[in-house]
Amino acid sequence: MKSCRSMLGLPGRRLPSAEFLLLLPFLLLLPLPPAAPAPHRAAYKPVIVVHGLFDSSYSFRHLLEYINETHPGTAVTVLDLFDGRESLRPLWEQVQGFREAVAPIMAKALQGVHLICYSQGGLVCRALLSVMDEHNVDSFISLSSPQMGQYGDTNYLKWLFPTSMRSNLYRICYSPWGQEFSICNYWHDPHHDDLYLNASSFLALINGERDHPNATAWRKNFLRLGRLVLIGGPDDGVITPWQSSFFGFYDANETVLEMEKQLVYLRDSFGLKTLLARGAIVRCPMAGISHTAWHSNRTLYETCIEPWLS
Repeated sequence: MKSCRSMLGLPGRRLPSAEFLLLLPFLLLLPLPPAAPAPHRAAYKPVIVVHGLFDSSYSFRHLLEYINETHPGTAVTVLDLFDGRESLRPLWEQVQGFREAVAPIMAKALQGVHLICYSQGGLVCRALLSVMDEHNVDSFISLSSPQMGQYGDTNYLKWLFPTSMRSNLYRICYSPWGQEFSICNYWHDPHHDDLYLNASSFLALINGERDHPNATAWRKNFLRLGRLVLIGGPDDGVITPWQSSFFGFYDANETVLEMEKQLVYLRDSFGLKTLLARGAIVRCPMAGISHTAWHSNRTLYETCIEPWLS
């Protein structure tokens, strides 16, 4: 009788030989070949977020959501230090506090970390990059930060110094008492440059505009940075001039000079010129974003932040 396969018109199936059947028990004892390794994707580097003046970690809930969506599994730490009015404390005091918080995170991240630092926090982070000998920051993302200082009336200043305007605020900020407020640590009056250089206990030092014993070491530390991402825009409404976010600032006539015309760049006093020469500075200007919306704007995140979170 024909087999079912023959009746269906399918080719016949040959039975195993007797020799194969005798070897089959031994073949089953042989070890299986190793499975092909699963494709490996390197984990994303940890992200550390530093807030700005009068801020708290809650302000960054949208940014945290965006990072979790686009780079799942990323360890994100929004540092909850010097919140609210505590953010008015002297910036060197804040730098010390944030340094103690970021050091253990960096120590565990063998491949490096990313810093996202908003507004006043961008100055805190730049100081951290200067004073930390062994930092391992890949990308420092400066989000609407007055990197060359602030010279403009804002609601913050009017609340803190209600009887002063920008033209005479130097009388307060360039005094020992004034330097006890974080805002005065980066107040930069272009009409009183000598007073600024002599009195500024923070910005003039991290800019290398005034000689100090740690200048060479701080410059070397800053240049450990992998990439500097500068973000800001003309509709910010707080950072004045807004080009300060890109290391531009006023001259004595209140004409804005871009970064490449600033003395700190020309002298390469803390490493800007060297970073630019090696292609490590990214500038990302964005119009239509107000100061308090930088960390919640999805388009800004996708354009200027997400590409650098490796």
